[in-house]
Amino acid sequence: MSAIRDLPEVAGLDGSHASLRIPAEIDVPLTTRVRAIVDSAEFRRLSRISQLGLVSLVYPAANHTRFEHSLGVYRMALLVLRHLAHDPRFTEIVSPADAERFIVAALVHDLGHWPFCHPIEDMQLPSVPEHELLARTRRPRAEIADVLRDDWSLQPRDVVELLSGKPQDPAGRLLASMLSGPIDIDKMDYLYRDSLHAGVPYGRNFDQGRLVGSLYLDEEGEKLAITEKGKTAAEMMVFARYVMFSEVYWHHGVRCATAMLQRAFYLIHGQLDTDGLFRLCERPMIDAMEAAAAESGAAELVSGLFGPQRRLYKRLAQFSVFDEPETFARLARRPYPWLAACAQQFAHEASTALGRIVAPHEILFDAPPVQREVDFQIDVYFPKRGRYRPLGEISPVVRALGTQLDDYVKRVRIFAHPRIVGSLRRLSNLNEVLSTAIDSTDD
Repeated sequence: MSAIRDLPEVAGLDGSHASLRIPAEIDVPLTTRVRAIVDSAEFRRLSRISQLGLVSLVYPAANHTRFEHSLGVYRMALLVLRHLAHDPRFTEIVSPADAERFIVAALVHDLGHWPFCHPIEDMQLPSVPEHELLARTRRPRAEIADVLRDDWSLQPRDVVELLSGKPQDPAGRLLASMLSGPIDIDKMDYLYRDSLHAGVPYGRNFDQGRLVGSLYLDEEGEKLAITEKGKTAAEMMVFARYVMFSEVYWHHGVRCATAMLQRAFYLIHGQLDTDGLFRLCERPMIDAMEAAAAESGAAELVSGLFGPQRRLYKRLAQFSVFDEPETFARLARRPYPWLAACAQQFAHEASTALGRIVAPHEILFDAPPVQREVDFQIDVYFPKRGRYRPLGEISPVVRALGTQLDDYVKRVRIFAHPRIVGSLRRLSNLNEVLSTAIDSTDD
């Protein structure tokens, strides 16, 4: 039997050791060396950063934290290791020391995140690094670094490389695919957890245990695959992801709040010390944005999101690849500065059409970002035939949904301030106003 199963954290899954309880009724093994990381100031910071940020403006119970999610991912890592420890090919590549590196990486994988990280990253502004890059340039602080060296016999740089670099060793490449890939421990936790807290069933409608039990190595032994028995569970996970994007992450109310945050940040980011800002917890970051936005159009946007009264903009128009393909194509996956400029041009054209002033910040364009979502292509192993086939090749569900999320779930939307949206909806030439704005911005 592999020594990986004897690691105290993996052995702790049997329930005989100390544990932390997280929703829903899940016990997370807690060893002394894990507790030293969890109790550190850097890890505790995650308890003051919400996992879903602005989603709670639409789904009020979705206020769980990255602290809880990190514990869930850590537990998923233990479950996956316990299963794969039965596979001789896996244990030939991954030593117990490699497994410990994977355990720590799973636990600290979100330390590079800041509040509202993904909406801000999607803008791809030059002054904003990706959170993976931030994790790579910020070595763990002395407290965690000392724990890694003293309690785990790990060098912090090795953990950072596994999380955000490109490991050169075979074990590192395999473990990196388990952290971030078509089916990984991060997705297996966040789909379930986000669904649970949002109060919707969609992200929990896949058999997590069956999926873990089907994990296997691909033909080259370089990344994860699944066996034939996990095919249905994988299909259901693809569907869960598709519906969670449709009903939660890209819900029109959530995207309205996202568009408000992005425009506010775009207007004020030049006044912000982003390096210092991204080290803050959620409330201090909001305070810093409120201070920078004072006396500008961004103030109304920030106040509508975080002030004493929730004041979201209203949906004026919506375009998808299947009902308005030409307009969708003209606006989707444009660089954010272009999108903001087009919204400002639309406000100018709308002012002329209405015969009244429409302020630039009162019109917001929201569209699929430049970077597409990762697809769910993973190899499936058929033991009786001794061959691998891509999941998308044998599954109409994955073929239809797994690679089409960006085009069919993510819509182009125009939002307007509540005071003007009624007047704009009554414009008979609204499409002409939009087309003129796009043409002018392209020129």
